[in-house]
Amino acid sequence: MPRIACCLFIIFSFLKTAGQAPAQEIDELMKAYYNQNSFNGSLLVAEKGDILLEKGYGLKNARAKTPNDPNTVFQIGSITKQFTSAIILQLEEQHKLSLQDKLSKYIPGYPRGDSMTIENLLTHTSGIYNYTSDTAFMNNNATNPVKLDSLIALFRGKPLDFRPGEKFSYSNSGYILLGYIIEKVTGKPYFTVVKENIFNPLGMTRSGFDFTGLKNPDKATGYFMLTVSHAVPAGIVDSSVSYSAGAMYSTVGDLYKWDRALYTDKIIHDSSMQKAFMPYKNKYGYGWAIDSSYGKKVVMHQGSIFGFVSFMARIPSDQVCIILLDNKQSPGLAKMAENINAILNQQPYDFPIPKKEISVDTSILKKYVGRYQLAPGFFLDISLENGRLLAQATGQGESELFAEKENLFYQKLADIEIEFIGNVQGKVDRLVLYQSGEKFPALKIK
Repeated sequence: MPRIACCLFIIFSFLKTAGQAPAQEIDELMKAYYNQNSFNGSLLVAEKGDILLEKGYGLKNARAKTPNDPNTVFQIGSITKQFTSAIILQLEEQHKLSLQDKLSKYIPGYPRGDSMTIENLLTHTSGIYNYTSDTAFMNNNATNPVKLDSLIALFRGKPLDFRPGEKFSYSNSGYILLGYIIEKVTGKPYFTVVKENIFNPLGMTRSGFDFTGLKNPDKATGYFMLTVSHAVPAGIVDSSVSYSAGAMYSTVGDLYKWDRALYTDKIIHDSSMQKAFMPYKNKYGYGWAIDSSYGKKVVMHQGSIFGFVSFMARIPSDQVCIILLDNKQSPGLAKMAENINAILNQQPYDFPIPKKEISVDTSILKKYVGRYQLAPGFFLDISLENGRLLAQATGQGESELFAEKENLFYQKLADIEIEFIGNVQGKVDRLVLYQSGEKFPALKIK
């Protein structure tokens, strides 16, 4: 099933300017992303223990016109999984559990719990249904508190997607169960354990979990859409809903403290860290995705939660750390980090250039309104609101379309274009979605 991002940018090869400091060059790159509405948040880039650039771009609150800065507090979504994984590894080091323990040891009676291990949960190889795929629950209940047993009940009775250990399928549900196991083993709430075992020892005083109840002037507002003329605030996903899979909030500075600690034995031993950074299926370890760049190992993770996206990458051999936190739905952070890393390695990289937008008469835009089927059960709904053409893919938020030609539109934060096509009678009956070099045709079904 194709995954449609919510924005677009165009790129071209850009060579590092001779003699220009990396910090200045990275800043110019991020200003370009901000100017085309591709980034709105805070950034930290460090190398060999030195912070090269730590800066905010755009607004943390559009109504108050307050800017983002290095102290802005963001929800970080699935980057939380690194911390859940670290607690599990701590407990293994203390011989309080084994990664080969069966789930049934901690939740007796869990369906097929005797066929999956803690390691399966860590590596997304359990086959357990991903509860955040339940769009009705996420759309209607995600901002309200939920009891842990009720959260687990959302997926407990679902059939497994595959036999445990057989495949990889990203499952937030698996990390919810890891949080439950942490509570069973320690006898303390998951949030308390992370605070006592990680936040406090590292001085991560600006990190926590209850973002809804956070009273801090540096707290960012999350947005589904944020432009010069239009802001759509997002509801806050309750910490009990995202829990040990994605409830954490933090700052770029606090996450950098976490990065530095991973070069020591302060949180977990190096032997445990190496297991966490070992790629299992689909290049995923224990709460980290693993890849390489310029012949060097990269460990990273991204996060997405209502109104916020995040990305953190580490290159241990160079002690490089790249942290991007954004308080609107901008899907291009991984590409930005890739370009930043290219600058650090004095390699060519992609620099964003905005497209030229044209005006299209509303009478023409009305012809494009309707539902288009991209795949079985996966649709793209086109609507018109106050003269703005909007697109919404199944299970995703709305995003505005901007005209490049009368029938060709683009989104500002991802490599996406949509071409509307008419039949011989001139009636629009299909479209083609272009994304990352691929074409996805779709028929208009209503």
